[in-house]
Amino acid sequence: MMTLISFKPVSADAWSNGNSSSTGCLRETALQCTKNIDVQKDGFFSMSIIDWPDNRQHRETDNPTDCQSACLNNCSCVAYAYYYIKRDPKNPKDPKLQCFVWHGALLNLKQRSTDDINGIDFYLKLASSDLVKLDANSRNETSIDTVNNNSISSTNFKFGVLQILVLTLSTPFAMLTLGLLFYYVRRKLRKKGEDLLQLDVGMTQTTENSELSEVSKPGDGKKKEVKMPLFSLKSVSAATDNFSDANKLGEGGFGPVYKGILQKGDEVAVKRLSKRSGQGCEELKNEAMLIAKLQHKNLVRLLGCCIERDEKILVYEYMSNKSLDFFLFDPEKSKILDWGTRLRVIEGVSQGLLYLHQYSWFKIIHRDLKASNILLDSDMNPKISDFGMARIFGGNDSQANTNRIVGTYGYMSPEYALEGLFSIKSDVFSFGILLLEIVSGQKNTGFYPTDSCHLLGYAWELWTNERGSDLVDPLLDDVCSMHVALRCINIALLCVQESAADRPAMSEVVTMLSNESVALPCPKQPGFLNVGTVVKENQINSMTGICSVNHASISIVQGR
Repeated sequence: MMTLISFKPVSADAWSNGNSSSTGCLRETALQCTKNIDVQKDGFFSMSIIDWPDNRQHRETDNPTDCQSACLNNCSCVAYAYYYIKRDPKNPKDPKLQCFVWHGALLNLKQRSTDDINGIDFYLKLASSDLVKLDANSRNETSIDTVNNNSISSTNFKFGVLQILVLTLSTPFAMLTLGLLFYYVRRKLRKKGEDLLQLDVGMTQTTENSELSEVSKPGDGKKKEVKMPLFSLKSVSAATDNFSDANKLGEGGFGPVYKGILQKGDEVAVKRLSKRSGQGCEELKNEAMLIAKLQHKNLVRLLGCCIERDEKILVYEYMSNKSLDFFLFDPEKSKILDWGTRLRVIEGVSQGLLYLHQYSWFKIIHRDLKASNILLDSDMNPKISDFGMARIFGGNDSQANTNRIVGTYGYMSPEYALEGLFSIKSDVFSFGILLLEIVSGQKNTGFYPTDSCHLLGYAWELWTNERGSDLVDPLLDDVCSMHVALRCINIALLCVQESAADRPAMSEVVTMLSNESVALPCPKQPGFLNVGTVVKENQINSMTGICSVNHASISIVQGR
């Protein structure tokens, strides 16, 4: 908690005793909130490196001036803030501004340390008389027109006198002072970064669970700011035994993943970005910023990151059962995935995807949903991972176009693979492919005893010939009701329909999966059915370096 400028505690005694939450603060000067041109208007005081209050509201604006006006022209608004999100560097409309305003009490407003990478600027509305009292160098000069010019002149005069005094100091003394300052800063920068070995994973789990219930409610605007630790390279190296091969979990599309062991015995997954990978700082920051703000039981948790020297590293919670493809496509290990476990995976992935599309801070398109990006914890609960390709949609945006096709062939929707057009329905298509793989136990890019060169064509041929049960994995002899498996196939085929407009949203998919009384429509022809191998070869050749068959966040080194 912090005492704001131009505010005073309701009870000075309670505040000094640390009991600030029960009393709070009051403005020293009430806001004017008037349209009278003869009365000086309220303005804003700029505050840097702030941990935003909880009770914010999103506003659709195109620029900082409109965001400021949205608060200035609303008498109940007490503060505003904004920042930019970068979606596609080749899109001239990027980056997109996100504007937030606050009404009523400012809850849990905090000042962060100067080296904290999570702090963002915050603009507090104050009465004009309070703004005049503030130092000119601390106020937001671009948004306040109630500046006292005399105070500026006085400040500049004092600063000029200080400069003269400094210049009269002896040169050796000044050089010694600067040398000591430089040494101090260098030492502080070297020590920057928390010790990964000291991380209490259990504590981060408790914190996340306490926030999960708040952000999972539709329409709930409250969201606590997620803290993302910045770990030192030395501690990350120690946790992974200097990135030893013995601790290597697998090789993803952007680099190797290692298991790290902390002092308390907790385990973490360390994703080390390859220097030769296509994912640079931008993609890593994108993944870190996204996951740090996402809190859902079916999304992998980001515990922190390390950006030091040439190293770019992400630290995740450790998933002991690796990824879904490790079990699903292995003749022996697939026996562990009984029907109940597969249904739990299907439900969990659908819930996680629904959260990304509808209930998170922003509408998020994953763009690389596949079996190798579904991680499994010790209880075989699924968690969606690898957000390096994800894109954010703000406000009412529903689709976008890109010339840089990224993802994995076999999971990409036809409009994305062929035209670069993607939306939430692109993820729905990928989910449909994944659902067919889970039910059948077969890869989409395998070979099948028909003219179809992929699982999708084979599934459609069986479905239209009323032989859908032939698609179900023979290992699932414990399926107590075949109609549940057939219902899953029906839903999957609805998700992979050729036209994006025909595909259901994830909210509809979740309803169909959880409620058997909901009637299912007949699916239309799926995408890529008549494209054939020619398009497959052309797509792979035209997307060399950006699209691969196995761009996995965490995949296993063993053959599959």
